[in-house]
Amino acid sequence: MPNHVRVRFAPSPTGPLHVGGLRAALYNYLHAKKNNGSFVLRVEDTDKKREIKGSYEYIEESLRWCGLQPDESPLLGGNYGPYKQSERKSFYKKYIDVLIKNGSAYYAFDKADELEEHRKNHEKKGKTFIYNSHNRLKLRNSLSLDKEKVNELLKNGNYVVRFKMPDEKTIFCNDEIRGKVSVSSRELDDKVLFKSDKMPTYHFANVVDDYMMKITHVIRGEEWLPSLPLHLLLYKSFGWEPPSYAHIPLILKPAGKGKLSKRDGEKFGFPVYPIKWKDAVNVRRETAFEKGLPYSEEAKDKIYPGFREFGILPEALINYLALLGWSKQDNKEVYCLSDLVGSFEIKSIGKSGAKFDFEKLIWLNSQHIQKMSSEEVVKRVSLLNPNSKFNVTKKVVDLIKPRLERLAEIDVEFSYLFESQKRDPALEKKLLNNDAKTFLKDYCDLLEKNFENASQLKEDLGRCSKIGFGKSMGAVRLCLVGKLAGPDLFELMLFLGKKEVLKRIGSAVV
Repeated sequence: MPNHVRVRFAPSPTGPLHVGGLRAALYNYLHAKKNNGSFVLRVEDTDKKREIKGSYEYIEESLRWCGLQPDESPLLGGNYGPYKQSERKSFYKKYIDVLIKNGSAYYAFDKADELEEHRKNHEKKGKTFIYNSHNRLKLRNSLSLDKEKVNELLKNGNYVVRFKMPDEKTIFCNDEIRGKVSVSSRELDDKVLFKSDKMPTYHFANVVDDYMMKITHVIRGEEWLPSLPLHLLLYKSFGWEPPSYAHIPLILKPAGKGKLSKRDGEKFGFPVYPIKWKDAVNVRRETAFEKGLPYSEEAKDKIYPGFREFGILPEALINYLALLGWSKQDNKEVYCLSDLVGSFEIKSIGKSGAKFDFEKLIWLNSQHIQKMSSEEVVKRVSLLNPNSKFNVTKKVVDLIKPRLERLAEIDVEFSYLFESQKRDPALEKKLLNNDAKTFLKDYCDLLEKNFENASQLKEDLGRCSKIGFGKSMGAVRLCLVGKLAGPDLFELMLFLGKKEVLKRIGSAVV
């Protein structure tokens, strides 16, 4: 095993990057940087039927936005390329031949309808059909057929290559998070390694690429844990030393049952992708056509806003995802990326899934906003919404920053800073009675004469209030904001200016 730590994040370009995938990328990145290693982005695009145009570019942009810059990738290149599996076909054929030659794999010529018939026959008997040592000699493959017949079928080219799973053997696997795992080969089938289209399956390409790219640690989702025995057996068949494996837990639904999906995001009103994703209409049409399904006009150009568009800082998102399954004993919650790099340990990742708590993410986002300079917040807001009708300045940010939770909410939550708002009818009925209007007229008279500083504004409000200080403040705030929310009232008045304050209060007392 090389001393230099090398990890990889290897997504398939079949759609946008889910937060679960992003967290896997993050843990790989943290482990690499903690150990002065390399973070590799590899694209596993062997499944051409499911590939969606633009997915890879989206994934790389998402990683870049989050600050998880790969050291090697299809875009950046590197010493172990190509970094797309579709460009590595020549390597796979070479290594398939090695397994065939040493008896670890074999050719299989079974047709789909033949295998289906076997499955049905097993089901009738209350059994499960598994293509392995129990029945492989009863099927059409290079182990059961004579050499002449095998050569004849090979010429036709319609075959797959299967791994020869050992007979009646207990396979022991070690996982950095879960410890020792054992499984009987009786429960495993002879997986297809090479498909009839002469492309490798995920399992085979995954192992070959990890070996050739000198990957030392594989950190991936727990859904791949059942594949670990096969991957370790493949390494053994080649005589290679395997990398260290760590299978991280799932990100669960807010309720805690089941894996978080995009439907959960739609249901609860939060994103599940790092940045905006647009479902390509041509892909949806083609998919519908291939499956013989009617094409829905509702599916046209459906856009899924990402955390970026929702006003979540990448620093906060990375901070939050790191804590979903990993923790330190000091119970610290607010981390920057460099802090995470210094603190991260694979063995501190838990075994259990972690519930996605959007409110916690919002809180962390507000904490990261507070740590930023107002100038940086202005810059981020401008990049997020360059076409906004409101001019968000340092003066604006200084006023609202303590209450700011998301960068995207300024246009909505703080629109009263830029233009007058409709007053809440229920609050208007409660707070703007005749006595309140009399107070507001008297207060406006004082404001006309003196509008200098917050202390003076507060003092004058108290001088002319006949309805109680709290009710007086509520009446003024309702006139200025339209609701009972917002920053310090008197700082808000100074921000709006004398002319605008008198105008808004005046509209309520006419």
